[in-house]
Amino acid sequence: MKDYKLLKISVEDHIAIVRISRPEALNALNSEFFTEMKSCLLKLDANPEIRGLVITGDGKAFVAGADISEMVNMTPGEAENYSAAGQDVFNLIGMLKIPVIAAVNGFALGGGCELAMACDIRIASNKAKFGQPEVNLGLIPGFAGSQRMPRIIGLGNALLYLMTGDQITSTEALRIGLVQKVVEPERLMDESLDLINKIVSRGPSAVAKVKKVIRQGLEVGFTEGSILESTEFGSLFGNEGTEGMKAFLEKREPKWN
Repeated sequence: MKDYKLLKISVEDHIAIVRISRPEALNALNSEFFTEMKSCLLKLDANPEIRGLVITGDGKAFVAGADISEMVNMTPGEAENYSAAGQDVFNLIGMLKIPVIAAVNGFALGGGCELAMACDIRIASNKAKFGQPEVNLGLIPGFAGSQRMPRIIGLGNALLYLMTGDQITSTEALRIGLVQKVVEPERLMDESLDLINKIVSRGPSAVAKVKKVIRQGLEVGFTEGSILESTEFGSLFGNEGTEGMKAFLEKREPKWN
């Protein structure tokens, strides 16, 4: 994969690790980041050898927010386009067939919290801090944070944190369901890699379809989501699902494609 200025990319046993690396700015997001991240995600999606993705940050921050120095002189139209471009990139994460874990090593504020919420699962260092502090600047989230947060932690909690801009400790993030696990900093990557490897050891098509039916189901009614589930359930018969069931009955490990 090509070299990037703001991203460090490595691959270990079919798992891609993307490190956001702009530590001098606490990994603050800017236009260059969105260009690079979109390119990176599209390349990972096109690579059949990649079965999982972990996103983390270099230094003491996951992502401490968007680059205010870049945004401050934007016109309303430019800001709207910037918001839409960021949403486009973060939406790609949900559209990937592979599972994506955010390994949140430090500050995940503003755009950093939005990036973490765009991932499928979040594991946090016990030193991590989350939040959407945009109201402190007279702004609101621009990268779909106002849409993802209530879907993840509920309406009341989302309104509380979006309207106050208060930070969320890792302990509180775990309590309200913003993250799924909190670990010691030195265990963060090991725990994240252990989990992603556990997931990718399952049927790859089944994992991809679980992600698809849950994410798409959240955007439609219960009936439509149930129909989608039935369709995708049936599609696994005659291939991966049949192999998995035969392996179970024959007391052997399944041979996934």
